[in-house]
Amino acid sequence: MLQAVVAIAGEAGLHPILAVVPSGLDLPPDVVPVRNDEPARGMSRSLQLGIGALPPEVTAVIVLLGDQPTMPVASVRAVVAARGTHPIVAASADGLALPPVLIERSAFGIVQALTGDIGLREIVRGNPAFVQTVSLETIPQDVDAPTDLELL
Repeated sequence: MLQAVVAIAGEAGLHPILAVVPSGLDLPPDVVPVRNDEPARGMSRSLQLGIGALPPEVTAVIVLLGDQPTMPVASVRAVVAARGTHPIVAASADGLALPPVLIERSAFGIVQALTGDIGLREIVRGNPAFVQTVSLETIPQDVDAPTDLELL
């Protein structure tokens, strides 16, 4: 699944591509691994590790989830195209925030303040004045169990 998400990021023109993963997981050679040996600390830890590993010349990050291998490339491109005056650009559908989410470097500190199993959805909901939303027609399916993968 992760390789499908990496392919989506590459097709959308994202560079560099970093993947926050546990030790021992093999990644394609064009992906920078960011090791998270404490995944039990929650989503916030993965987000912080990924943002902390970005090179200084990176001005924004697009966050994609490894369990969404059906994310349309057009959705990623739509979020990137909406960059402007807001430090966060988030996809939305039916009034709900969902990936992909773009975070400008000026907002990286918001992510660094998270703890536990809190992700970007809470940031987007809690800071509406800082967020530009992009409505999507297609909601990518999460693959959280083997039966979800079989359905794909």
